[in-house]
Amino acid sequence: MRRARVAVAVVFAAHGAVSGTFATRIPWLREHLGLSTGALGLALVCVTLGASAAMPLAARVAHRHGPRRALRLLSLLCCAGLLLPPLMPGLGTLCAGLFVLGCGLGLMDVAMNAHGVQVEERYGRSVMSGLHGMWSVGALLGGAGGAVAAHAGLPAPAHAALAAPFLGLLAAVACRWTLDVRAEVTAAEPPRFALPSRGVLAVGAIGFCAVFAEGASMDWSGIYLRDVTGAEPGLAAAAYTAFACTMAAARLAGDAAVRRFGAVRTVRAGGVLATAGGVLVVSARVPVAAVAGYALIGVGIAVVVPLCFAAAGRGGGSAPGQAIAGVATLAYASGLAAPAAVGWIAEATSLPVSFAVVTALASGLVLGAGVLRAPAREAAAAGVPDRAGQEAGQRGGRTG
Repeated sequence: MRRARVAVAVVFAAHGAVSGTFATRIPWLREHLGLSTGALGLALVCVTLGASAAMPLAARVAHRHGPRRALRLLSLLCCAGLLLPPLMPGLGTLCAGLFVLGCGLGLMDVAMNAHGVQVEERYGRSVMSGLHGMWSVGALLGGAGGAVAAHAGLPAPAHAALAAPFLGLLAAVACRWTLDVRAEVTAAEPPRFALPSRGVLAVGAIGFCAVFAEGASMDWSGIYLRDVTGAEPGLAAAAYTAFACTMAAARLAGDAAVRRFGAVRTVRAGGVLATAGGVLVVSARVPVAAVAGYALIGVGIAVVVPLCFAAAGRGGGSAPGQAIAGVATLAYASGLAAPAAVGWIAEATSLPVSFAVVTALASGLVLGAGVLRAPAREAAAAGVPDRAGQEAGQRGGRTG
């Protein structure tokens, strides 16, 4: 089980590195193709559209080919998709290439989270937060590598030609030690597309609030510091760094908090921190206060999405991948809506007002955390408290 956990963590890191690598080469794509801001925004939407369209198919692929082989194939597809955008000669083909990249990212996302849920169930304690922490570490490393490549003047096609095979090989080798728990022979093949259940929608709504705050903070923190607090460019960039680093650190430490306090208490506490961070951002008129606010938001929302995936997987019956796909689709939709919504609200009013809306959504984590409460039987299997009111420190199941 330790090997399986490490293997899935490597896959999470590889997925994050693909995202981080791509993000750092977006300026190259814009300059290379001479795209306007609006055209670039339209192209980037295709990543989310591709992911949302492909996610429901991941459970079907795993059913047909087995979880381990499916994860390997989808990981290779995702990493190969990194090669396409830098090779596209115009806006139309770039949109197509980004759609394919989004499909790969979405399919791999669902498959690796389904594996993470299986590892958590058999490990006997919460591990999903740490796995998502490894995704954040991979994204930071991929971003750092991209920054070095861009500073060295390496063209994006050459950079992708180096990164994609390395990350694909890394993920494919790691898949050798992942679990391969197949569905029963009599189990029906999951449908290509299915409407999420009411329970999945409730869990997805919590994920929506967290990802909205994440997307808004990632895309607008630097602009907020520049326009509202008058920060210099270097200090403005520190807002995103503080947000990303605190989120990664909180995810890596989040499993211990979940094991001690349970999912509901942990998310409620995170919601309080994220709301406090949002209030600090809205009221900030000096850079230091705004940076601190974004750091608090990063800590507060860090464990929410991992716990949403875990809750969906536990409640997904014979098709946990399908339930995870439903939550992931809502989360991706939130990530798509957040940057645009913040921009529209800011255009009509101001940036502080737009982040007041983000703060209100963050407070929804406090009110809605109860949907992540596991039934007693499932909580015993997962090794986490099933009620927020149980004594802190109670544990169940195996310790691994």
